[in-house]
Amino acid sequence: MTKHEVNLTEWEATGKPVRGSKLYGAVLPENSEASRLAKQLTENDQIEILELASGLELRASSFVGRFALGDLLVTVRPKISGLPLINLLRYAYQLRHLDLYAEVGYTTSSSSFEDLLIHQLSAEASELISRGLHRDYLRTESMLTSPRGRIDFGNYAKVGSRAGVVLPCVHHPRSENNKINQALHGGLEMAASMTMDRELGRRVRRLAKSFAGNITPRKLDTASLDDAWQSLDRRTERYTPALTLIKILLNTHGVGLIENSPSISAAGFLFDMNRFFQRLLYRFLSENLVGYDVQDEKILRGVFDYDPANNPHQRCPPKLRPDFMIMRSGKVSAIVDAKYRDLWERNLPREMLYQLSLYALGQEANNRRATILYPSLDDVARQQIIFVKDPFRRTNIGQIILRPVNLIKLGEILQGKNANANKDRAEFAQNLVFGIPAFS
Repeated sequence: MTKHEVNLTEWEATGKPVRGSKLYGAVLPENSEASRLAKQLTENDQIEILELASGLELRASSFVGRFALGDLLVTVRPKISGLPLINLLRYAYQLRHLDLYAEVGYTTSSSSFEDLLIHQLSAEASELISRGLHRDYLRTESMLTSPRGRIDFGNYAKVGSRAGVVLPCVHHPRSENNKINQALHGGLEMAASMTMDRELGRRVRRLAKSFAGNITPRKLDTASLDDAWQSLDRRTERYTPALTLIKILLNTHGVGLIENSPSISAAGFLFDMNRFFQRLLYRFLSENLVGYDVQDEKILRGVFDYDPANNPHQRCPPKLRPDFMIMRSGKVSAIVDAKYRDLWERNLPREMLYQLSLYALGQEANNRRATILYPSLDDVARQQIIFVKDPFRRTNIGQIILRPVNLIKLGEILQGKNANANKDRAEFAQNLVFGIPAFS
């Protein structure tokens, strides 16, 4: 069946379908896989799919990727793309700077998000294979004409009369047949099935086949990948980037769209850019905010509490968990949330305002402010401040600060190699959190 392609960027909407558009007259049959997928995606706030009398309307969110919806192939791309995006992904997830495109002449600006990840995984796997895959000593029982290891005398008593010129031995040859290589093989096979780039798919499959004969193939799932992670040690830490990419692909591929629905397990791939943005900022601030301790998702205590005399179910009070608490000498210097929504171009949703207001009011009276860091590609984007007021006295009791993070500039600063690179990163981190220059 021919797929009609629908392309969006993050937070973009198709608008109401009009005559002649791909979504005009489109319907999702009741109780079909497509209708169940649409319902689940909408309920999970991954992408809103509205069934209108004239057809379908799609409204993207912070999730990017590609998925099939009946005879529609929906692709949601991030605004930042190509090498600037992959460089930020490398930094956030501590991937290696390997040459992705020189050999194949790949046009990064036209690539889908999952293809960027699969290109990086291909480069990581090629590096591992070229240097030699990790081998473990594997306990093996064999009947050998030339004994190795130790002779299994207990077994010899059973087979000695018919053993002839061979002896039962227990030896430990080094083998590539271990959990880590099995996970790498499974990850490559999964990645090859995900991409729509035929050349990329063939290249990834060739990598998987290059060592498939030396291992026992194992279905890749969360349990087998966890086993591989548990097997990592100082000898195999070079596998960490590849396993990180496989984990991202596995967690956002197919079954991640519809839980407990194996019939739709190949529905597609969706990646939450909000989680990436939070991870990117956490690493950057942790490494470059000099003199401060950055704690991620630490519970902000004492904002809510049940009255002990009026809590018949003995319930625990709701907990606030800001993305970052910036600490100095054991005290809170700033509360920061990362929101992957361009608040220079789009309005601040009420739920975000209410959430940040509570963060601000939960602090000491002289420091009642909370900051939202949001991504932007616009050079003119600048800080905005919303006052939280006492509704009766009309006095300011807190501040909500909306501060843009220019992703292109951040990427350039991370790539900086000159003598002032560390100073530039420290100043940028200071500006993001406090809005003031670090050096006068």
